Amino acid sequence: MNVLKNRIDYCLERVGAENRPALVPYLTVGYPTVELTVPIATKILASGADMLELGIPFSDPLADGPTIQDTSFKALENGVTITTAIDSVKGIRVDNNDSPLIFMGYFNPFHRYGFDKLLIDIKSAGVDGLIVPDLPAEESGILSEKSRDQGIHMIPLLAPTSTDERIESACKNAGGFIYCVSLTGVTGARNRLSTGVEELVQRIRAFTDLPVLVGFGVSTHSDVERIGQFASGAVVGSAFLDAVAKSDLGREVDTASQFVKGLTG
Repeated sequence: MNVLKNRIDYCLERVGAENRPALVPYLTVGYPTVELTVPIATKILASGADMLELGIPFSDPLADGPTIQDTSFKALENGVTITTAIDSVKGIRVDNNDSPLIFMGYFNPFHRYGFDKLLIDIKSAGVDGLIVPDLPAEESGILSEKSRDQGIHMIPLLAPTSTDERIESACKNAGGFIYCVSLTGVTGARNRLSTGVEELVQRIRAFTDLPVLVGFGVSTHSDVERIGQFASGAVVGSAFLDAVAKSDLGREVDTASQFVKGLTG
């Protein structure tokens, strides 16, 4: 698919040339507070994170495990909306205009906001990619086309249960990279990675030349290193947010930074 390159493509090309996996932390917008979102994001992008996935809180986050659900509910209590998230991106872009930023959010809030308006607003703020885990298949084609017109990549989620037909369809509409879910079920830190994840990456690569990143259950530096042997990068969500949650009050930014530095070795 012909998609104009953006920060995601240039980042993954650079990381690939450095022969290492890309590191992509996941941060829920407004957690632990709205005021800390930009400082945490800015600090971890300066501490070794290659990209940042920003989660838009939702009251019914079906794909998320307990940690991300808890952060989502807390962020909603803090009054976070899509507009808050867009403002956070603008804040991050004050000091960082190079690192790719990706929005991850559910269909209903985006639909209520209006996808046409959403794409214009997030492009203007500096968002490079969009992940909608519960996007209906019948909506993906037209939304991908609209996002492509704005220079934003639609990034699909594919799981071990995905059929070859589903993988092929998702890859046709994808841009930036493919998000490979390493486990069936919900997000969360695990003691070990799924043994079937490498096979899933190979299945996906039969249908696309796009980079494949692995998420769900990624917790440690060794997980990231192992993923780097067969994929282009790793997304770290629950383990990162667990570390922030356990941080001493007032130390959240430093804790986030140290955790990311630990993932890079």
